[in-house]
Amino acid sequence: MPCGCKILLLLLKSAIIQMNSDTSGAIRISRVKMRDLSASWVWENPMDVHHDQSTSSETVVDSFHSGIRSGENVEHYSDGHQDGRIPYLYNSSMSPVKRMRQIARKERRDLRTAQLIQQDKETDNQMAQAAIERSKSLDTTVKRKYNIWRRDFVHPHSDSILKLMQDQMIMAKAYASIAKSKNESEIYSALMAHSNASQSAIGEAHSDAELHPSALDQAKAMGHILSRAKDKLYDCDIVARTFRAMVQSTEDKVTAMKKKTAFLIQLAAKTIPKRLQCLPLQLAADYYMQGYYSKQDLDKEKLEDPSLYHYAIFSDNVLATSVVVNSTVLHAKEPEKHVFHIVTDKLNFAAMRMWFLVNPPMKATIQVENIDDFKWLNSSYCSVLRQLESARTKEYYFKVNHPTTVSAGEDNLKYRNPKYLSMLNHLRFYLPEVYPKLDKILFLDDDIVVQKDLTPLWSVDLQGMVNGAVETCKESFHRFDKYLNFSNPKISENFDPNACGWAFGMNIFDLKEWKKRNITGIYHRWQDMNEDRTLWKLGSLPPGLITFYNLTYPLDRGWHVLGLGYDPALNQSEIENAAVIHYNGNYKPWLDLAVSKYNSYWSRYVMFDNHYLQFCNIRQ
Repeated sequence: MPCGCKILLLLLKSAIIQMNSDTSGAIRISRVKMRDLSASWVWENPMDVHHDQSTSSETVVDSFHSGIRSGENVEHYSDGHQDGRIPYLYNSSMSPVKRMRQIARKERRDLRTAQLIQQDKETDNQMAQAAIERSKSLDTTVKRKYNIWRRDFVHPHSDSILKLMQDQMIMAKAYASIAKSKNESEIYSALMAHSNASQSAIGEAHSDAELHPSALDQAKAMGHILSRAKDKLYDCDIVARTFRAMVQSTEDKVTAMKKKTAFLIQLAAKTIPKRLQCLPLQLAADYYMQGYYSKQDLDKEKLEDPSLYHYAIFSDNVLATSVVVNSTVLHAKEPEKHVFHIVTDKLNFAAMRMWFLVNPPMKATIQVENIDDFKWLNSSYCSVLRQLESARTKEYYFKVNHPTTVSAGEDNLKYRNPKYLSMLNHLRFYLPEVYPKLDKILFLDDDIVVQKDLTPLWSVDLQGMVNGAVETCKESFHRFDKYLNFSNPKISENFDPNACGWAFGMNIFDLKEWKKRNITGIYHRWQDMNEDRTLWKLGSLPPGLITFYNLTYPLDRGWHVLGLGYDPALNQSEIENAAVIHYNGNYKPWLDLAVSKYNSYWSRYVMFDNHYLQFCNIRQ
């Protein structure tokens, strides 16, 4: 703006009216929005008597206030500021009440802000104090890793030296192979020597803290020899081929180890511990030496009374059978109405009978029988016994013509266990013949534990079905296609591959309906068709699924929980609330292989104070 011009500025809310005169005396008026002003403008209070004379031309504003328009006067409100700046402009027509409300709102906002800031400070103080208290209980002396589940990546630098040395050993093996092929004997010997030294330094370490003190020096020495080997032997194609060969060799070793592991697991699961061998031997000796063999069974009339609760247990394991009986009787509301029919083999008959003669369960009735006394069970009637006499079956199960090896045959080792052709395992398909005068019977495996009264099972309406069992299928698991060979038309044309499987171990059988539908005849027909093992391979469950197809009533899952012999991740509440828990699988509770957290459910029913168990060193 030209110097010497007189300027009149009128402030009207958000706009400025500018009046100025030029050298000829003409007056010009213009309107400027306040938002269009540059940041260099400074507002000053025209009432401030201390302003210098440079602002005198702007003070004329006050003299023109009365000439603009009534009610549009503006005043400067500095909100307590003393520097003459005007941060707020208020309409002079605002009533005192409205202005007081505005001031009160601002005060309330300021008070609320102060309160929130104070709360934040108190929260921060509390968090800091809690952190201090937690730090007091932290053991800062622990320097090694303590995560037993994931030994890698617990700390990004906790095993850097260990991993370096392991990688060096892999590289050393690769270069040693190349050196040997090129007759570089010096480098080969040096690589092998350093590799052995590194292996010794690593030992059983899983972190740097566990390494031998010389490990770092050994890693440096190995680095030098690897550098020499690389300079002299490195060729990309040769190294790549060497690594491929190493990978293939490692995979072959893993496969071999898996076979060995499977063999050893099966061996451990089927091998009877010495203390369990001692028990039947001692019982059998006393059975004959002390004259118990002459004692007769009591309550014979109860053995055929269909109004009582009858159980069938087929086992050659005295200790396991005692747990089944003890746990069942302990939870029975009327134990005097429960009758246990135990069938064992000739080898264990004396021991089994002796145990229940000297340790009778309270009020319950026990019958122990020898399967060899069932003269009707012979090869002319029983398919399994007939198959056992065939040369092909003997060759498959017993390998009579050549020695058994870990890798022998393509089939899984457990399929070759002769126990799956044991008549104790298949006697369940002859229940009406064994107990012709009974109407219903509850079948129990010897690896189960009863945790509730089972008498309500006799009242379950099976709706015309023969077998009452708990189904085991979950989504796509444990359906018929898991057990049967559906590539065979005899199977695919008669059964649904998605049909739900069920479990032996706790089954309520309607023996009247069994006889009516000729269940044993159905079993014989399919067992005869499977003599060459092309329909199924393993045990009694597959023929059971076939025999009772569309004849099985699904019981509530709470009656029977399975998997305690192989699955360590079962739901604890389901186990505790189940009527029967089943240790199906290799990890039986009487073996050292057992899942330790499930042991207590079984061991609480073992009579550890019994002198036979103490003599044989069977302890909790």
